Amino acid sequence: MRGVWRSRVLAAGVLTSATVLGVSGAQNPPQPVAATTVRLHGLVEPVNSFAVAVPRLAAGQPGASNQLVVIRLASSGQVVKKGDLLVEFDRHAQLKNARDRESEYRDFLEQIRKRKAEQRVAKARRDTELLQAQNAVRVAELDMLGADLLPAIQAEKNEQALEEARAHLSALLKTQTLKDNVDAADVRTLELQRDRALNAWRNAQANAQRMQVLAPIDGLVVLKSIWKNGTMAVVQEGEEVRAGIPILDVVDTSAMRVRALVNQADVERLTVGQAARVTLDSYPTRTFGARLEHLSPVATTSMMNTRVRSFLARFTIDGNDAHLLPDLAAAIDLVAPDTRKAASR
Repeated sequence: MRGVWRSRVLAAGVLTSATVLGVSGAQNPPQPVAATTVRLHGLVEPVNSFAVAVPRLAAGQPGASNQLVVIRLASSGQVVKKGDLLVEFDRHAQLKNARDRESEYRDFLEQIRKRKAEQRVAKARRDTELLQAQNAVRVAELDMLGADLLPAIQAEKNEQALEEARAHLSALLKTQTLKDNVDAADVRTLELQRDRALNAWRNAQANAQRMQVLAPIDGLVVLKSIWKNGTMAVVQEGEEVRAGIPILDVVDTSAMRVRALVNQADVERLTVGQAARVTLDSYPTRTFGARLEHLSPVATTSMMNTRVRSFLARFTIDGNDAHLLPDLAAAIDLVAPDTRKAASR
């Protein structure tokens, strides 16, 4: 009997252990999230650059043409220092315009001096006439002092002379103020014309200075292609170019980055600061370390399909290299956790 009981206890223990093992086996331990390689494609671009465009001149002035002739131009790939000449346009028309505007300005200065001198002479003449009228009033007033001793006719003549002298003095006082205002307005008109001529002269000088563009930073010259004669080509010396057209960039090659578009299906696996590896299509044997610097929070819509959306990403390349040039195609590889597999588990 005791043997039977012991067998039943052992069997129950084995059953309990099996049950526990079965329960614990049903709960799978956490598995590591699988990592996948995300490949993006983009273009190399500089972190710092300076775009040079054909200058826009002040409109409505002589010499302000919409077409400018290139007489000197830095070559593509040329290394320049800050202050070096990048491009120079023909400025003969602007210099002539500046000289003409300067002549107009100085002519107005002479007109103002002459007009003020004439006004001073006219005012001195009016002041003398006013003083004479005041003296005539005083003389007439003195003649009226002995009116009782004079014949009636003479006294009446003296009274009439006094009235005429006072009327003449009053008219001179009124016209004196009006003429002073007219002279001030006349000079002010010439001064406004002088100021306009001065502004035109300064604008013409500024236009002439815009004919030379100097490099604001150290860097590499990259000529831009423009549409001319039915094809895309870079600007050449001696050609006419239209105002506002970009013709070259000065690129700081000490810091480069890659701009790429990330598909909406992969954007959740990217985080700012994530490490990456950049390979240039032109130099497939060269690889560069990089880091995700910026990931746009707003998606852009594809021109081919409005349902496809992409996010802009910028990767900063570590260090610098002579092969890192703008507009080179590059591939970006980064290892990212597969969040879709992790979510399915």
